[in-house]
Amino acid sequence: MNFDGASVFVTGGSRGIGREIALRFADEGATRVAIGYLRNDKAAESVANELRGRGAEPVLVRGNVASSSVADRVIALGALDALVHSAATGVIRPALETEDKHWDWTLAANARAFLSLVRAAAPAMPSGAAIVGLSSLGSFRVADTRGTDGRAARHRGCRDVPLRPDVPDGVRPNIDRRWRLLASSMNALSPKARLAA
Repeated sequence: MNFDGASVFVTGGSRGIGREIALRFADEGATRVAIGYLRNDKAAESVANELRGRGAEPVLVRGNVASSSVADRVIALGALDALVHSAATGVIRPALETEDKHWDWTLAANARAFLSLVRAAAPAMPSGAAIVGLSSLGSFRVADTRGTDGRAARHRGCRDVPLRPDVPDGVRPNIDRRWRLLASSMNALSPKARLAA
C-alpha cells in the first residue's frame, strides 16, 4: 500500500486503534496526518512527535468530534485522501440506568459525528479518496454492561453514504466492524476496496 503525499484525518488518533492507523499512514508515506482527540493533550503530542519522526506533518484537532468546531477544522484541512472515523465512546452501565444525556453523548460521537465529518470533508475529496467508519461487534451485539453504544447507527450511516448524490464520484465509503486492527482497516483504503458489510 502506498500513501505517498497523502493528506489524511483520523479521529480518535491519539490512542488505541486510531493512533495505530495514524502511525501506519505515516509509515506508508502520508505527508500530513491530522488526528482528532477529545482532551488528552499529552497523548496527542506524543503521537505528533511519533508522526514527525516518521516523516509526516502532524495536525492536532482537539475537541468533541461531534462539534461544529471540529467540522470547521476538517474543512480547513482541505482535500483529504482519507477520512477515518475511529473515535468512539459509550456509557458502561445497564441501559435502564442511563439518562438521556448518556444516549445523546454516545450517538453524537459514534453516529452523528460521522455524518458531520463526511459533510465537511467529502466536497473537497479527490476521486479515489476513502471514507472509513470503524465500528465493532457492538454494531450488532448488545453487551450486558453497555447501556449506550451507537455503533449500529454509525454502521448504517456509512452504508448510506454511497447512496447520496452529493458525495463526489470516486470517493469510497467503507465500514469495518472487525477488531483485526490494521489488516482490515487499512485494506479498506485500497483502491479496489468496496463497501464492506
